[in-house]
Amino acid sequence: MNIIGRLTKDAEVHRTAQDKQVVNFSLAINDSYKNKQGERVEQTSYFDCSYWISPNVAKILTKGALVELTGRVSARAWTASSGELKSRLTFHTSTIKLHGGSKKIEFTQGFTEQDNTKIITPEPAEDLPF
Repeated sequence: MNIIGRLTKDAEVHRTAQDKQVVNFSLAINDSYKNKQGERVEQTSYFDCSYWISPNVAKILTKGALVELTGRVSARAWTASSGELKSRLTFHTSTIKLHGGSKKIEFTQGFTEQDNTKIITPEPAEDLPF
């Protein structure tokens, strides 16, 4: 699945109990459609995203950045202690493409330049936790 959106805050690197590093970030995706009355309805969906391949990518994933992600989505629903039903969409990212931006970006291992985008193409990983 591919999604394109803007980061809602800077990415953060977390370490799991198994000493693996994961980059977590949130993406907002805007969409619009016309309802039965012909009115335009704006809708924003939010995805919690994870990237397990390289923690170095967190340096370029800053609030407001426009990114295109390839990966898979998972949904989770639960009941909070207050009894309220909650749900969350998580996007398990395998490829990140950064679009546009006027800042100079330093390349790290795994980055290549193509046109005006920065592409991160991961090497296959055998031990991903999902």
